[in-house]
Amino acid sequence: MDDVKALLAPLPHHLPVCPNTRLILVAIRRMGAHGLADARAAHVFIAAFGEGFRRPLILMRALMADLAAAAADTIAIAPCCCARMTAAEQALVAILARVETALEGARLLLADLLSTRRVDGVLASAAAVAACFADEGRPISR
Repeated sequence: MDDVKALLAPLPHHLPVCPNTRLILVAIRRMGAHGLADARAAHVFIAAFGEGFRRPLILMRALMADLAAAAADTIAIAPCCCARMTAAEQALVAILARVETALEGARLLLADLLSTRRVDGVLASAAAVAACFADEGRPISR
């Protein structure tokens, strides 16, 4: 039993149930591992949004670039094939789900994730992604 706990420690959270949140998670993992111009991440957005894929894809790329620039430490991201999430991925999902309704909670989570107090630019990017998904009928929930 201790072996199972040791294996699950780096990936403590279950995958989100919401398909929109899973889409975000795939984008985070693909762009985090393979760069902002990852073709598979773009394909996922094309399949999900159809002709209106450009806005959510560009905003997601901007968010990922802002996260990378603002982070004081590395952000743990699991490979795409993993059936569980890291604590950092869970925090990102929670930030995107809360940013429109609980801004201060999202700000605190983001400050903890990035290990910095100056998160307003990244928070604005997260709000833009969440609003874009909601505008397209794909609200992000936990």
